[in-house]
Amino acid sequence: MNWSEFFHMGGYAFFVWTSYGVTLIVIVANIVAPIMQRKKIIARIKRAVKREQIELANSEQMANGGKAE
Repeated sequence: MNWSEFFHMGGYAFFVWTSYGVTLIVIVANIVAPIMQRKKIIARIKRAVKREQIELANSEQMANGGKAE
């Protein structure tokens, strides 16, 4: 058996290599998707924390009669 025969796969090369390609795409997607989702969630949490800090500072300022500390 030589390399040409191996890559030809007995006439089934298209189906075999397509299935390998689809499998590789699914595996990569299963690795990349959670990483991207995690980054989005962390960014959303950081925005929420920042917004809460601003709201807390504004409420404290209003409680002090609107005067800067």
